[in-house]
Amino acid sequence: MILVERSAHVVAPVEEVWDVVQRAEQLPAWLAGVRAAEVLSGEGFGRRQLVQAGRGAAHEAEVIAYQEPTLIGWRERAKGAGARAEARTEIYVQLTSDEEVGGTVVRLIVVRWPAGPVKAALLRLGLRRVGADLEDSLARLTDLAAVG
Repeated sequence: MILVERSAHVVAPVEEVWDVVQRAEQLPAWLAGVRAAEVLSGEGFGRRQLVQAGRGAAHEAEVIAYQEPTLIGWRERAKGAGARAEARTEIYVQLTSDEEVGGTVVRLIVVRWPAGPVKAALLRLGLRRVGADLEDSLARLTDLAAVG
């Protein structure tokens, strides 16, 4: 298992940030590396969605954590030629109201279970990039939530 997390303060109420992060169609606007996303079925816990990565890979995802308006998490599994069912990624977005200074603390967490030791070694080499993508995502989310 490989875990990367980043957090940032967003000057917007939890409800406004939640409105952005819980909508699948908003993922490309704020989550780095996502080109397109659509709901396949359901809503809330158990919702199924298709996430298209910037490099063309498609991932079917299922919402595995959902506590309105503070937590959403989904598990992605690669689809397509060469996809390994045992490789998976979980992404969590945790929101906490920051009443002391106003706004919301957003915590992004990525947990990856690579398909074997070679993939694990390659993922570890790319941890800096994953962290940079999370920081970019937080900056984009901050801009989106501020616009409201």
